[in-house]
Amino acid sequence: MRALAWVIIVTLFHSTLSLAQRPGNPIIPDLIADPSIVEINDTFYCYATTDGYNQGLASSGPPVVWISPDFVHWSFKGTFFPAAVGQLYWAPSTVTQVNGKYYLYPTINTNIQAAVANSPAGPFHVLKGGDTFTGSDAPQPLVTLKGPKGTKGIDAEVFIDEDGKTYMVWAQRGAARLHNDMVTLDTTVVIPTKRGGYSEGPFLFKRKGIYYYLYTLSGHENYQYAYIYSKVSPLGPFEFPDKDIIATTDHAKGIYGPGHGSVFNVKGTDNYYFAYLEFGRGSTNRQVWVDKLTFNEDGTINPVVLTHEGVGALRHIKHPQPLAIKNAIASSTLPDLKIKPIKDSTLNRTETYQPQNAIDQSNGTRWLAATTDSLATFIIDLGTAQKVKKLEAYFVKPTAGHAYTLEYSTNAKTWKQCGGHADVRIQSPHIDNFSVTARYLRISFLKGMAGLWEVTIY
Repeated sequence: MRALAWVIIVTLFHSTLSLAQRPGNPIIPDLIADPSIVEINDTFYCYATTDGYNQGLASSGPPVVWISPDFVHWSFKGTFFPAAVGQLYWAPSTVTQVNGKYYLYPTINTNIQAAVANSPAGPFHVLKGGDTFTGSDAPQPLVTLKGPKGTKGIDAEVFIDEDGKTYMVWAQRGAARLHNDMVTLDTTVVIPTKRGGYSEGPFLFKRKGIYYYLYTLSGHENYQYAYIYSKVSPLGPFEFPDKDIIATTDHAKGIYGPGHGSVFNVKGTDNYYFAYLEFGRGSTNRQVWVDKLTFNEDGTINPVVLTHEGVGALRHIKHPQPLAIKNAIASSTLPDLKIKPIKDSTLNRTETYQPQNAIDQSNGTRWLAATTDSLATFIIDLGTAQKVKKLEAYFVKPTAGHAYTLEYSTNAKTWKQCGGHADVRIQSPHIDNFSVTARYLRISFLKGMAGLWEVTIY
């Protein structure tokens, strides 16, 4: 009866949503940060820090890698790195392929470690210095928190030049050659940037014979990205462009703090993209945005135009057309949250958690049940009874795992189960395949956070 009452109440102001998926920023329906994106064998991989655990830098979520065939539809299944309970896992770097192995350089607790796998999707195993991934001795960090020459052992990225030589950069302008074993560093140098102050999230890449070194300035809503470049080597000597700030807060668009990110290129093209975290939610509640990176004829970089629209599909793959959803009804809704600015008082955001957020085809909005709702449910109304074959649910906090039941009905009175699972599974989306005639579908949360970024019906 309670579910039917919700239907009667909210259908007074329902609206049918567009069938077309609207790819845009943020690109992934979850709270993640420090994105390192790479294309391998026509597939995009996003390695990132898992946010949303509400303890700031005192915690981090389980490590997962998000995978997409087209840069619009993203998913993950299970963790890809054996993080211990209480272990902090941040800024995993872009994966690097060498001699058939894939290497990753995450920050584990407060040190940069090396890890290896047979696949870019993992599982990855931590290496000990000078050994292979089969070694059993305790791993030694490549760079500790108090790194050499005033550097800081976090936020590593690795670059392989055309001559096969490998380089690693890390926070506070640290850089060094990385030997062929992929776990031993040569003498550290400090990159001489144009601008001083604290800096993290460095990135090194090469385009048309020019080496680019990107680095952040400040932090929080005031994050910025600057760059220098060299026509000689990855370690300089460097040139310092007049217009060196390439990403900064766009107050007019309400896009704040473009921070720790990466640059990637679609193979076979001169199309480059800038992936970054957006800091408009405060603290470790960040999301990944991507916009185009463009260059002038002389090789200098144009300031990045930050957008809500993003870059869309980077590879065209045919997907089935989803059904129109008439309305969404939830057993409860978390009260709105006013975001508190940290560095920029102009930030004026209020996050809402209404059920309609889960059917608006946006990765930046979500429905959350009230914390007092012990039997949270979410009902999807298709408007009319019709053939339904599939549901994809992007739950909130997916790295903590979910268990749920899925039921269908034609009248919101009689319900029959058509999906779900009683065991807790760490993945996103959760997918149910079935064949029923239904107007309503009901998700009942058994375990895991009761919330949805997005739900799609086919």
